[in-house]
Amino acid sequence: MSISRPQSLNSSSKTALTPAEKGFFFPPEWHPHVATWLSWPHTEASWTRERQELMFPAYIEFIKAIARSEQVCINAHDETVIQAATLRLQLAGADMSRITLLPHLTNDSWCRDHGPAFLINPAKKERMIVNWGYNAWGNKYPPYNFDDLIPVQIAHYRHLDYVTPTASTGNIIMEGGSVEFNWVGTVLTSRACLLNQNRNSHLTQTEIERYLCDYYGVQQVLWVEEGIVGDDTDGHIDDTVRFVNEDTVLAAYEANRADENFPLLEEIHRELRAMRLLNGKQLTVVELPMPDPVVSDGLRLPASYANFLITNGAVIVPTFRCRKDQLALDIIGQCFPDRKIVGIDSTDIVWGLGSFHCLSQQEPTV
Repeated sequence: MSISRPQSLNSSSKTALTPAEKGFFFPPEWHPHVATWLSWPHTEASWTRERQELMFPAYIEFIKAIARSEQVCINAHDETVIQAATLRLQLAGADMSRITLLPHLTNDSWCRDHGPAFLINPAKKERMIVNWGYNAWGNKYPPYNFDDLIPVQIAHYRHLDYVTPTASTGNIIMEGGSVEFNWVGTVLTSRACLLNQNRNSHLTQTEIERYLCDYYGVQQVLWVEEGIVGDDTDGHIDDTVRFVNEDTVLAAYEANRADENFPLLEEIHRELRAMRLLNGKQLTVVELPMPDPVVSDGLRLPASYANFLITNGAVIVPTFRCRKDQLALDIIGQCFPDRKIVGIDSTDIVWGLGSFHCLSQQEPTV
């Protein structure tokens, strides 16, 4: 769906300017980064202790892959976690000159969703942070009190201004994995997530669109309906559709008609074909296959090659010990000819119901 620039919704008063009115916007992931932010796993919120030991090798390879082209800033709960994380990283041969561990209290590890939304204003060479509310995907996984404070802690650390979008009933819930940007005024998202009653039940679709425009600096909201099976975020867009440039998306598809994801992804492709960007152009849709189902303890996990992270020098892609891994890497590589494509086995990471994009949040340059 396309919308025109809506009437502003302000965070504190009717006269305060929104970030969009001040010239700020959220840049796409391929814009150069100052750093990538992570939150170090230290509780059993997403992985049991046994599962953590299985996932840490891939997690540390992920950190090392980011650090080859940019800084890595890690929210590490306390000094004990910092010491344990430092030891693991050093033993793995990580470049510690590119890694900063900060004593920021956290509940869980999914920094894409509880981390800050960094905005830039190139004309003024300024940056700021949007401190969206966070409720652990609709109050599914309490407690989340520490995670909800992460954007403000990072704003203080970076000495950046921040704004907290609010309505009469409280803060506005928004997760980084639910939105995807193209640089020229468009955001992609899903109804299943943003219109879910467990987030912002007090807001209509039109009101949510106004907040997206006012606080992400976009002019157009495009909606798909659903997410993939096993996604406990209620349909985050970063498992299904990713912008690779201003008018091209990689979109997950399922060739097996008997698979549960087949009708969901077919509908997304139908919706994408009907969309038009602000300039009237139709989206170019590149098909990205889904991996074979990843199942653990009878549970279908949200394995998707679309959950990749773009860094300054690479695209880090989850793989799943699957015959389609190389095909997915090749397709993604064709979309990013200027970056190295790095596949890392995410089979043990996705047991926590997310992968590399979910774990990370980029901090852009201005």
